[in-house]
Amino acid sequence: MNRTLVLSSIVVVAVVAVAGRALVAQQPPAGPKVAAIEKVKDNLYMVTGGGGNTAVLVTANGVVLVDTKLADWGQPIMDQVKTVTDKPVTHIINTHTHGDHVGSNEFFPASVEIVAHANVKTSMEKMPQFADPAKKHAFPDTTYTDKTTVLGGNDAIDLYHFGPAHTNGDSFVVFRALRVMHSGDAFAAKGVPFIDRNNGGNGITYPETLAKAAAGIKGVDTIIPGHSAVTTWAAFVEYGEFMKAMVAATTEAKKAGKTAEQAAAELKLPEKFKDYVMTRAKDGVTAIYADLP
Repeated sequence: MNRTLVLSSIVVVAVVAVAGRALVAQQPPAGPKVAAIEKVKDNLYMVTGGGGNTAVLVTANGVVLVDTKLADWGQPIMDQVKTVTDKPVTHIINTHTHGDHVGSNEFFPASVEIVAHANVKTSMEKMPQFADPAKKHAFPDTTYTDKTTVLGGNDAIDLYHFGPAHTNGDSFVVFRALRVMHSGDAFAAKGVPFIDRNNGGNGITYPETLAKAAAGIKGVDTIIPGHSAVTTWAAFVEYGEFMKAMVAATTEAKKAGKTAEQAAAELKLPEKFKDYVMTRAKDGVTAIYADLP
């Protein structure tokens, strides 16, 4: 081989190696799990970070958590809980089956009672991360179908299920005395939701489920969404209207013979929804198309 060519090759390899090391050096190291806690009302708090919002209710006898974030976030959750109380966790409520909401159930001892809709347990039993028999205590101990109540008096927490939306096991969790509801990912944020058809989510029934919740749940003025800042009951009601408008527009597009891609690209909703995040529009329309006759 020509000596000049060999030397040139060596130089190129060296430059690439140095560039590669520089690129690696620029990548931020994996940082610590950072959670934060904020007060919602009286003895109710919200822990952010690591997946879905975790509600923390400090009761007379202990702490009730709603959702436990991703796997390995149990300790960060508890680090935040300990800033407001030394009481132990007695109950966990899961709003639905996804790993960013049930992921750290296993961190807590088997003595903690886990409550969720019956379909959550069925779905969790199929999740690879819980296949190890040693993790069976992460599954719900108590399940329900339409409505149930955890604890009583001023600590009473009502769980409602109105049908498929984000999944087929969505719970609306109402802290009755505080007039607060954790909506899980049925209302995660102001934008097109993920419709998990593999876990029973349904684009057609989604707005119907939200409308039933808006009509059937009374005495709530504050909402803890699945993945966004604390908001109002009016925002929750409006979200139901957003989903109704989206399904209606998608239905008309399919009737007109448009593909899901065309329907998503041409989706036009009322001006009142202009601030909604539409990055999942294609996926949402595709899911709705799949559920339409």
